[in-house]
Amino acid sequence: MALQRTFAIIKPRAIKNGHVGEIISAIEREGFTLHGLRMVHLNKELIKGFYLEHVHKTFYSELEESMLEGPVLLMVIEGEDAILRWREIMGVTDPAKAAPGTLRRKFGDDLTRNAVHGSDAASTAEREVHHFFSAFDLV
Repeated sequence: MALQRTFAIIKPRAIKNGHVGEIISAIEREGFTLHGLRMVHLNKELIKGFYLEHVHKTFYSELEESMLEGPVLLMVIEGEDAILRWREIMGVTDPAKAAPGTLRRKFGDDLTRNAVHGSDAASTAEREVHHFFSAFDLV
């Protein structure tokens, strides 16, 4: 096992529906520590830079629209094998197909409004963290 940092987002619908505390509690219960935390309203430019690999896909406009619905909570979390473990806690992208007890199953509405995001690899985590946080922002 290796100590890792990964990037996570609590998405607008989960914030609107009052699930921030439950999601952060799940993060802490799993032994992760928070090293960066910021609530922001994203704009189209930030979303496009973040989801660059999806911009030309058919679902992108719906994804962008969902991320503009309200504020998001940006997080950098750290723990043993954080990338893999956070993805397991989140569940698969589609809440209807996510395992019982996962965050997306419990709090997600649909494929694009799926409550949370998490980096899928170390290189992705590095890029995503630096897209939203400077070294000064991280504890």
